[in-house]
Amino acid sequence: MALNVGDKIPEILGINQEGKEIKAADFAGKKLILYFYPKDNTPGCTAEACSLRDAYAELQTAGYEVVGVSKDSAASHRKFIEKQTLPFSLIADTDIRLNEAFGVWAEKKMAGRTYMGTVRTTFLIDETGTIEKIITKVDTKQHAAQILNNK
Repeated sequence: MALNVGDKIPEILGINQEGKEIKAADFAGKKLILYFYPKDNTPGCTAEACSLRDAYAELQTAGYEVVGVSKDSAASHRKFIEKQTLPFSLIADTDIRLNEAFGVWAEKKMAGRTYMGTVRTTFLIDETGTIEKIITKVDTKQHAAQILNNK
């Protein structure tokens, strides 16, 4: 059952790169950009993370916190954060529980092969933990501008 606009997000979101549990309550009174991406250190995912990194101050000025989610391990996330100097947390959704809750774990096709994977999707969540907007056509290189111009 995928979450939709108007739904509250789960209280427990997952474990970040430092092993810390991330909860919806951590963002009470703030807007949250929760973005799901397929894999650390791949071209599209790196472009997306760097777009959010480069506009991080602007996103914060607009009232947003940023959290990324992929099925990569906490160790992989730590390396990705260090390599790209990311100023935000990444949730290690190794059991794909959060991917499934948000409805972004789906069948994908590449090079004639069918497999299950994360569909790149961003959820804009308001100060009360309610989903305001879902971006399914993510422009990886311009993602921060896409969010800031798409209020």
